[in-house]
Amino acid sequence: MSTTTASAAPATRPAPATPVKKRDTRRRRRLSQWGFIAPAVVFMLLFFGYPLVRNVVMSFQDFSPSTFFDGKSPFNGTDNWSKVFHDDLFGKALWHTIVFTIGSLIGQFGIGLALAVFFTKRFPLNGFLRSLILLPWLVPMVVSGIVWRRILDQDTGVLNSFLDTLGLGGHTPWLTSPGMALFSVIMVNIWIGIPFNMVILYGGLQEIPKELYEAASLDGASAWRTFRSITLPLLKPVITVVLVLGFMSTVKILDLILALTDGGPADSTQTLGTLTYQNSFVQLDFGAGAVVGNILILISAVFAVFYLRANRSEGK
Repeated sequence: MSTTTASAAPATRPAPATPVKKRDTRRRRRLSQWGFIAPAVVFMLLFFGYPLVRNVVMSFQDFSPSTFFDGKSPFNGTDNWSKVFHDDLFGKALWHTIVFTIGSLIGQFGIGLALAVFFTKRFPLNGFLRSLILLPWLVPMVVSGIVWRRILDQDTGVLNSFLDTLGLGGHTPWLTSPGMALFSVIMVNIWIGIPFNMVILYGGLQEIPKELYEAASLDGASAWRTFRSITLPLLKPVITVVLVLGFMSTVKILDLILALTDGGPADSTQTLGTLTYQNSFVQLDFGAGAVVGNILILISAVFAVFYLRANRSEGK
């Protein structure tokens, strides 16, 4: 009985994709990508792009309360810009904005970093104390401003009463003196911003490998040398994010200053944010308000570009 061995048929290879099929695949992939980002693009154009363009156009128009009735807002060239730049209050507001922003960032970042390093240590009630520090961040800023206005009141405030009990003088005009008001507002804003800095920096510290600290300890490095040579370099990307986001949220603060001083006394706490509000909704000079608003947007955009470039360089 003879056996026959059938030779196995060679495996068939799939036919190579034709150029037409490749183009269709790329087209479908591109359409699906645009389908995912289209809602975000539409949202940005409607709620950010249109108001931005409208604000820029308004800064070159004679936009007054009568415009809401007759619809007429003729272009007046650079009159609004010239009016704002020749106003002495604009220079003061710009300087106060710089002092307020830099002072707030230094205080918030310095205390926030110190607290973040402190809470990396293990001790009883660590989590409970960290949750308590988050409270200023959770309270609405207007509410915080009203509470601190009562605390800093010259005659009935808790702070002056406490200082008087200690014999340190209890009649400091925290919010009513032109020389003290801006300092007081900065201190309140530091108190509000500490939790944000602490939380972000604490998260960055948790990502640093513990083995590096152990190796530094075995080499006999001091605490300051360890902090300067290990913690700060590895925390640099997080520090960049904290400072840039902190700047962009601080430079345009309005509600806190309105709740504390309303820009006074004697315009000593006027910033670009409050000046925009004063021009647009108090004096009803919408063109001048749009000019100051555009300047704020330009400042924020510059630091947004800095933030993106810093992230790009860190990713290389």
